[in-house]
Amino acid sequence: MTTNIVLGVSLVILLCIISEKFSYKIGMPALVFFMFVGMLFGTDGIAKIPYNSYSSAETICSIALIFIMFQGGFTTSWKAARPVIGKAVSLSTIGVLLTALFSTLACHFFLGLSFQESFLISSVLASTDAASVFSILKSHNLDLKEGTSPILEVESGSNDPMAYLLTMTAVGIIKAGGVSNILLTIIIQLAVGFLSGILFARISRYILSMKNIAADGMDTIIIISATMLCYALTDKLGGNAYLSVYLLGLYLGNTRINSKRVIIAFFGDLTSLLQMLIFFIIGLLSTPSRMPQTIPMALAVSVILTFLARPLMTLLLLRPQKCSLKQCLLISWAGLRGASSIVFAISAVSSGISLSFDLFHVVFMVSLFSIALQGALLPVASKKLGMIDDSPNIYKTFNDYGDTVDFQFVRAHINPGNAWIGKMIKRIDIPFHSQVVMIKRGGRTIAARGHTVIEEGDDLILNIPSYLPAKNERVSEIHILGDHPWVNKTLEEIRMPENQLMIMIIRDEEKIIPNGDTRVLEEDTVLVFEGEKMN
Repeated sequence: MTTNIVLGVSLVILLCIISEKFSYKIGMPALVFFMFVGMLFGTDGIAKIPYNSYSSAETICSIALIFIMFQGGFTTSWKAARPVIGKAVSLSTIGVLLTALFSTLACHFFLGLSFQESFLISSVLASTDAASVFSILKSHNLDLKEGTSPILEVESGSNDPMAYLLTMTAVGIIKAGGVSNILLTIIIQLAVGFLSGILFARISRYILSMKNIAADGMDTIIIISATMLCYALTDKLGGNAYLSVYLLGLYLGNTRINSKRVIIAFFGDLTSLLQMLIFFIIGLLSTPSRMPQTIPMALAVSVILTFLARPLMTLLLLRPQKCSLKQCLLISWAGLRGASSIVFAISAVSSGISLSFDLFHVVFMVSLFSIALQGALLPVASKKLGMIDDSPNIYKTFNDYGDTVDFQFVRAHINPGNAWIGKMIKRIDIPFHSQVVMIKRGGRTIAARGHTVIEEGDDLILNIPSYLPAKNERVSEIHILGDHPWVNKTLEEIRMPENQLMIMIIRDEEKIIPNGDTRVLEEDTVLVFEGEKMN
């Protein structure tokens, strides 16, 4: 039995990887193919596995969403998000609520559902799916104008907590048979989730800075345990657990912690595997023979969301914030539904509520329509609206890759008398196996080609292979307060242990490479390298 399970799991993963490679050729998100792989193994598929346990599916998918939500926050650049944070947060909170309310009214009056059932299906489908949106944009190498990409990134990465809260509220209303203290419940859930997320983030950051605990590559394990503990305790306290782990990831991802490149790579691979798992289970749980009867309702709900609720919400929230009409229309069209909505539907069904329609398969079909049709037309819509940004943004590219690849970008200023002045790039001996990427000259950016001649005053931008520290080596930061013994002392006057070396001083926005005459000032942040005994 164990051998068969291992064989089956390995086969599923292999099929998912193959389907992912195939998906990029036709421009459809790989997640849809993972779902089809699950359907192949399901009741109506080739393997005919009789899987119909909504409770176990909810448990597995909910655990997977914990780390997907954390990773969504961890990889969000606060620097890039800050200029659009008001727009993105309004979409992920008030926008989710308005989408649910508009859709509730439409489902009730046009589809004849009760208010309770209309509110439930609208809440389940109120959030958007980050993985689907950016899978499509990346597969077509698209960047969007007017800061649209970071708006979509933050919105789709942070709107699941609100949708989950509304879904559980709707389930509670159906079970109770009426409305009771909804507003108070929402406020408590959001407040506890927010405070819990920030508290756990600060505690985790402190633990990760402790040398004796966060040593020997334990950083990733500490973060995994902190994420699970944050979710569990927040849920026990009655807070929004998904919000708390998202904030935990956002805080840690935008602070200086050791081994960040390794952590990003680990969670990137982990969430890819978990997304495969979620969509495979969704496909496995589905029954294709029951889907035709849900198509009319799914199409009607898709039309309501795509052409009524989402556009109306987007215009109401973003036009007063000075977003152009084109941007509003594109953000509206990019509101794809995906895994989270289906997982929330599984949670609602597993709660034991009685409904007049097949919630899981309706939401399944709505998400499929959204990804397959809306997603396929997203590049076309971006082009028609003139929202594709064709100009390269070198700084954005550097930020995107700085923490994920094994090289660093550095600047080398060509001072008077430098031996490289007057020489072509192909004639100079560049050390450290590095490469000249570009030249900054008098406010202009010049492509670095072999025949390009270097001039005095040029800034050469080079990429250099990163140094991967050994297990017994680490870099820690020390914030210099007024009573610190290093205050107002030069590096030459400071006596440090033989296995430590001061490598950088961060002073306001300036980064200083210290020498013997460099003086440490109050409020400086000092980076200290620690390893074996140094001569």
